[in-house]
Amino acid sequence: MRRVAVLNVVGLTQSVLREMPRLKAWSESREVQSFKPAFPAVTCTAQSSYLTGKSVGEHGIVGNGWYDREAAEVKFWKQSNLLVKGEKLWENLGIKCAKMFWWYNMYSSADFAATPRPLYPADGRKAFDIHTQPMAMREEIKADLGDFPFPSFWGPNAGIPSSKWIAESAKWIEKKEKPDLNLVYLPHLDYGLQKFGPGAPEMAAEYEAIDQVTCDLIEELEAAGVEVLVLSEYGISKVSKAIHLNRVFREKGWIQVKDELGLETLDCGGCRAFAVADHQVAHIYVNDSVIEKEVRRVVLATDGVEEIREGSDLWSEGIGRERGGDFVAVSEADAWFTYYFWDDDAKAPDYARCIDIHRKPGYDPVELFLDPEIKFPVAKIGGFLLKKKLGLRGLMDVISLDANLVKGSHGRDQVPEDEQPVVIGDRASQVGEAEKVFSWVRERLAIDEE
Repeated sequence: MRRVAVLNVVGLTQSVLREMPRLKAWSESREVQSFKPAFPAVTCTAQSSYLTGKSVGEHGIVGNGWYDREAAEVKFWKQSNLLVKGEKLWENLGIKCAKMFWWYNMYSSADFAATPRPLYPADGRKAFDIHTQPMAMREEIKADLGDFPFPSFWGPNAGIPSSKWIAESAKWIEKKEKPDLNLVYLPHLDYGLQKFGPGAPEMAAEYEAIDQVTCDLIEELEAAGVEVLVLSEYGISKVSKAIHLNRVFREKGWIQVKDELGLETLDCGGCRAFAVADHQVAHIYVNDSVIEKEVRRVVLATDGVEEIREGSDLWSEGIGRERGGDFVAVSEADAWFTYYFWDDDAKAPDYARCIDIHRKPGYDPVELFLDPEIKFPVAKIGGFLLKKKLGLRGLMDVISLDANLVKGSHGRDQVPEDEQPVVIGDRASQVGEAEKVFSWVRERLAIDEE
């Protein structure tokens, strides 16, 4: 049996590979294959397609988040592996699997798993931490590698330290446990490509940083006799236009907002129709069937929207249909969807100016940017941290509300080949779509699928 490591280098495409000399040199003795991404081409959907070999309708991960119709709540970035339906890549094979920072990592059947997981004490504080399986591994890995650099995993300080720590964790688990399958998530390129956009001069340093981290990891794994496969989830397209569907719906009288201490929140259960934004796609949920045709017409007429796709066609019957929108809006290539629903920034919910990935009713890439209107952001952040250290409550409201700052996005499946995800490794040419990653990796493990 081969031992295999799969390195998920987010944002890697044929064009990006040309900017990474060490990885490009390594790839030249292997097959490099671009393929049509999963739809939506977002992290949770793509990874779930790879790890189950199932369609989105079957495994049920219709995006990074969705509207729970029974709870009447939008749920984003959940972490329980029980949400992903279907047999997982490592299951029923008699192998030892490590799953290092891939999503839906909590309560996975993998032998070893680690994922970001803050602590949320009842007094309102938030403390950075990780969750591991087995639980005892949490303190062992932190003792050897130090605390996970959480601020560099997402937000204005997102950068190479988090991917470097994850790469070190993959080396750590290799030395400790020698897994047969080591799944490693390296998100670094996601940050710069969304902040600066493809082709921006700032990206040269970002490419160099992840090139070094990735190839240092490859060298150590290969020295231990591990076959390394490299893949990505999607490419990132240059964007210049933000689409605010919920504001359009509000003008039509379809959105219900609730006043909470002078600020507005989205009352999803009371809306006649609303959008759950996820990069370049938006799930449209229609609670009032009377307006369904008009909602479709309005969405298609909105500037920046390219098409809509019906949920019945996308998900068929089953768990995907239960979770996904009644239909899905797809943006034009240079546009993306915000979750914004307020008309007056003074009434934006308090979480809008914070890094708050779970409470926002949609994905928010503007969390990568400090508000340029804050004259002394370092002082403001320092004051918040001092309050936190003293045990006082505070609001880290330093995030911009200017969606035009975002320069890169993803989610569309109809993209040029240079913006498609890639797989690199022996017999990579057999991967023509996201679901085929499953059988490709199983074949490299030299185990029959049956």
